[in-house]
Amino acid sequence: MKAVVMAGGEGTRLRPLTSNQPKPMVPIVGKPCMEHILELLRKHGFDDVVVTVAFLPQAIRSYFGNGESLGMKIEYSVEESPLGTAGSVGLAREKLDEPFLVISGDALCDVDLTQLVEAHREKGAAVTIGLKAVDNPLEFGIVVTDDEGRIERFLEKPSWGQVFSDTINTGIYVLEPEVLRHVPTDRPYDFSKELFPLLLEMGRPLYGHVCEGYWQDIGNLDQFRQANFDALDEQVALEILGIRLRGNVWIGEGVEVDDLDRIEGPAFIGNYCRIAPDATVGAYSVLSASVTLRERARTERSVIDSSTHIGRSALVEGAILGRSCDVRAHVHVQEGAAIGDEVVLGAQSVVMPSVRIYPYKEVETGSLIHESLIWETRTTSRLFGKDGVSGLVNVDLTPETAVRLAAALGTALKRGGRVVASREAPAACRMIKRAMISGLNSTGVDVADLRVLPAAVSRHLLRTHGYDAGFHVGASHTDPEVVQIRFFEQPGIQLTAALQKEIEKHFSRHEFRRVAYTAVGSVTYPARVRESYAQDLLASLDREVIRARQFRLVVDYGYSAASFVLPLLLGPLGVEAVGAHEFTPESGEARTGGISGSIGQAKRLVEAVGADLGAVFDRAAERLYLIDEQAREIPVDKTLLLFLRLIASNGRGGKLAFPITVTSLVDRLVEGSDIEVVRTPASLADLTKAASEDGVVFAGAVGGGYVFPEFLPAYDAVASLCKLLELLAPAGKPLSELVGELPATTLVHRQIQCPWTLKGLVMRVLTEQLKDRELDLLDGVKAFDERGWAQVLPDPDEPVVHVYAEGETEEASLELARELTDLVEGIMQSEEAEARV
Repeated sequence: MKAVVMAGGEGTRLRPLTSNQPKPMVPIVGKPCMEHILELLRKHGFDDVVVTVAFLPQAIRSYFGNGESLGMKIEYSVEESPLGTAGSVGLAREKLDEPFLVISGDALCDVDLTQLVEAHREKGAAVTIGLKAVDNPLEFGIVVTDDEGRIERFLEKPSWGQVFSDTINTGIYVLEPEVLRHVPTDRPYDFSKELFPLLLEMGRPLYGHVCEGYWQDIGNLDQFRQANFDALDEQVALEILGIRLRGNVWIGEGVEVDDLDRIEGPAFIGNYCRIAPDATVGAYSVLSASVTLRERARTERSVIDSSTHIGRSALVEGAILGRSCDVRAHVHVQEGAAIGDEVVLGAQSVVMPSVRIYPYKEVETGSLIHESLIWETRTTSRLFGKDGVSGLVNVDLTPETAVRLAAALGTALKRGGRVVASREAPAACRMIKRAMISGLNSTGVDVADLRVLPAAVSRHLLRTHGYDAGFHVGASHTDPEVVQIRFFEQPGIQLTAALQKEIEKHFSRHEFRRVAYTAVGSVTYPARVRESYAQDLLASLDREVIRARQFRLVVDYGYSAASFVLPLLLGPLGVEAVGAHEFTPESGEARTGGISGSIGQAKRLVEAVGADLGAVFDRAAERLYLIDEQAREIPVDKTLLLFLRLIASNGRGGKLAFPITVTSLVDRLVEGSDIEVVRTPASLADLTKAASEDGVVFAGAVGGGYVFPEFLPAYDAVASLCKLLELLAPAGKPLSELVGELPATTLVHRQIQCPWTLKGLVMRVLTEQLKDRELDLLDGVKAFDERGWAQVLPDPDEPVVHVYAEGETEEASLELARELTDLVEGIMQSEEAEARV
């Protein structure tokens, strides 16, 4: 007799264990549940098996193959669309020309299948259903039979008022092949809800047979864990791998264990596990193959899948962990928690009871996880930082990660969308950019590759040619060894929160649009984009005013690709320039000593050639640093005020956008003019979004980044320098004199270390404590009084909160900063003290 194993279950209630594997593949004492079912079939003489598969069928095919390793013959029947239990078996009707047995691949059992088949033959039944008496039948379909076992009625998941029997349908059937003639082929069809009631109504002989032995539906996480525990207690007869010690401890092949006395039974230790000295395997621990327990780690009442690493002094109790998880030192995973595959739990983090963490998440060091991490939610090390996605190449940011990230972006865009790409010189940037292009092409998105050019040029192309999005791969401006992928969207602004969340959703779910062979995206290499950028920028400038001033400049390009672009502008503007650290292919990996090294050299050149000013670009050509004609560096906060003063003095009205943390001097400098100051949250995305709105003529932040949105709503050192020359030309004063006329800011900035788990508490309590003051809650908490203002702002990337303060005097600023610092530290100390109690 043939057997049909139904293995199409998706197992939504078992997530996160079934997020990336079918329900029949969840492990029971080191083997997939379905393998135990196949071994039961083989034990009862069923060696010819048809497996019906639907969800992730390849996971089952690749594991079991043709069944040769089990001494069986296995064929597969694949559902292209959901067909229901009877429909999936009916799909294989051509292979079932004699009575056959149907059994679920995701319900653990050891029932006597031989006896069930014999009962079917003795009764001459068309269908025999395996029944099981249970204590609580409400979760199952009840089958009511007469004294001879003939079925009288079916009840699907009844209420207690409808319970007339305690025998439930186990999903194990013996069927005559002709009953499949009643199964339609054009829609889903169910055994217990449709086919069996139909046969009963037709008067066909349907019998129930109460099976002795163990049966457990693995429908949810509690049942899954209990099935493993029952196997250890030998309530179900299974073929458990390994050597049996002390009656109830199973040890697999190649296990490294220092002291067997530190393993408490019942327990299962799979092949090649490593139990370090002083580590303890507590009772009801199930460790699949290659699990590692480091020194002083302990597990108890937990099921841990293969290749998971449990760090030093970590405690896992009453939990379920998937494959290849990395549990760092001093982590505590509590009762009922379930963690999917390849999750990283940072050192000293705590996963509270019943929390679910879906696969591929990373939990920050010291985090306290109260809520499940499923799709968009991340605790971490987020995917996006302040200014894109960054990491060490081939460590945090690998080509595989880049392909996946780009596929997420492509999926968030429409099929046939267009993206523009650019990069900085290093080979690592080239590698990541190429991986990104492949990922985008795989989703049917076309890419315009600008190769090595500043991000501003690709933003400009996006704005003028209607591309849907763009990205630039370069070195981080804060760490030259970190590669950063910056994203932007129409009309050249920083990626907005909405699209960022969409990308993160697809990235975390691994849900990507994959197009057919003929729909793969293309790669083009647009011509004359530098010239187009330069022409449009020149058109936005008063060239004659600049030419009349006859500027002499020193420009340190910082090895950026701006050296491809700026010379196209300086000639038409009549500017004489001495360049340094221009980009060449050979200089792609050069190190300049950072911005400070470039500024130092530019100072010497300004003095040597008698320049009107010096300009230094960062490697991305986004930030601009200035040196006056006396070879003195102009602080970035003074440069911001200089732009503001020059814009206000030319009599032009409009809006200026600044982050909420920028000095209040910007408001004072525009008093009496037609200029309006707009405040934004302290992020580049919010600043560039505000800059793109109607009426905004300038935006900037402390740090060297300036935006002239009439040309491009983004940081652009080349455009900023040209606009500065236009503003300086009619002033008729040297740069040092203009800077000397600017007021001095008293703004102070402090950083306080604050664990991720306390940030929300700090902000809530702080808001309550400051409720009597005038507050601005645009971003963080900004409090005003007669002395000035002070602000507390949580950092989005680091376990830090920032404190900004500005008073009439520096002493007042320091006093305001100290008050808020004391409040924040007091809140953290009281919380930590309460936690210890």
